[in-house]
Amino acid sequence: MLYIMRHGKTDWNAKKKIQGGTDIPLNDEGRAMAEAARREYKDVPIDICYCSPLIRAKETADIFLKGRDIPIVYDDRLKEMGFGIYEGVENSFSIPGCPVNEFFYHPEKYTEPVEGGESLDNLFGRTGAFLDEVVYPQLAEGKNILIIGHGAMNSAIVCRIKFGGDRSRFWEEGIPNCKLIQLI
Repeated sequence: MLYIMRHGKTDWNAKKKIQGGTDIPLNDEGRAMAEAARREYKDVPIDICYCSPLIRAKETADIFLKGRDIPIVYDDRLKEMGFGIYEGVENSFSIPGCPVNEFFYHPEKYTEPVEGGESLDNLFGRTGAFLDEVVYPQLAEGKNILIIGHGAMNSAIVCRIKFGGDRSRFWEEGIPNCKLIQLI
């Protein structure tokens, strides 16, 4: 089985700030979410956890897997998508013509990244390589895998697996904080 989970809430989530690659820790609510998820999903069989190295994902993994003998492996390919100069911007949707909003409204049209940001092609490339090189071989061995990451990064994996990479369906699944989603 393959499971995926988004990190718990952060202060930037609460303020509707774009996080991207900025390394923001969980807030108290996010820690409580991870603890609640730990109790709710305690009986889900997991052999290995792959995790983004960003602190909000690492904290979520540590809390979620507390008391279980499950290795956590950090991989840079699981970092959140980079949003360049828009990281830290609060409520981008209230800014008329804000170019990063194209990604959230029409990801299939987001062909050029914002200044200093990451392209959707790059995000799909690195997450696809992770699936091909790490996940699929272990699934073939019968392993139960958990990926703990981020909204856009997780959506790229979900989009590839469930929708064949159809970018117009990028956000269709929705990636709530600390909800375990079974993909395969």
